[in-house]
Amino acid sequence: MRHPQRIRWQALLANLYSSGVTALPIVGLLAFLIGVVLAYQGGMQLRTYGANIFIVDLVGITLLRELAPLLTAIIVAGRSGSAYAAQIGTMQITEEIDALRTLGIAPLELLVLPKLFALIITLPLLCAYADVMSVMGSMLVAKLSLGVSSYEFLDRFPQAVPITHYLIGISKAPVFAAIIALVGCYQGLQVRGGADSVGEQVTISVVRAIFLVIIVDAIFSIVFSLLKI
Repeated sequence: MRHPQRIRWQALLANLYSSGVTALPIVGLLAFLIGVVLAYQGGMQLRTYGANIFIVDLVGITLLRELAPLLTAIIVAGRSGSAYAAQIGTMQITEEIDALRTLGIAPLELLVLPKLFALIITLPLLCAYADVMSVMGSMLVAKLSLGVSSYEFLDRFPQAVPITHYLIGISKAPVFAAIIALVGCYQGLQVRGGADSVGEQVTISVVRAIFLVIIVDAIFSIVFSLLKI
């Protein structure tokens, strides 16, 4: 960070596009569907007690604080984390990384840091996008199944869901991004031998990244609970 001239801007921009822009359709679709499912399942219980309007509280806090960031991180881990491991692993097999070292180019600066920085930038943005799409899905179900109009939903939303929950969800994203990028790149560098090793390390990278993301999310929940946030 003290020497920005050493950042590979072209590689950074390419990773911003591949890990961010191209992920918008799948993240948006799955977030929308999660919002639909959560609102429908929760709304059925609330309707029993005539508390339809409280669907806003249920989906708003659950999605913005927990589900949207976690879902986005898992999608990115399976999508971008595996791509990182496969790309670097293939370069290991073809000895391209050794060639970079021979030319005096640090693989860390060319391959790892652009991916890390790009994911730290894009994951919070994808998380915010997932928040919007999931709330839209919930609002649709609230209108069709619970009789809560879009105006009532949006009017109650800022009262029922303080901005703290949104900020907590967004604040988790850079940590998740660092975990996903570092695990993917590390497992790619562990490739040895042939193509079988690439497949094995890609699988390991996805499993470990998702596992660590869930563990860190649980730690966040405990810490925020102790801090009463």
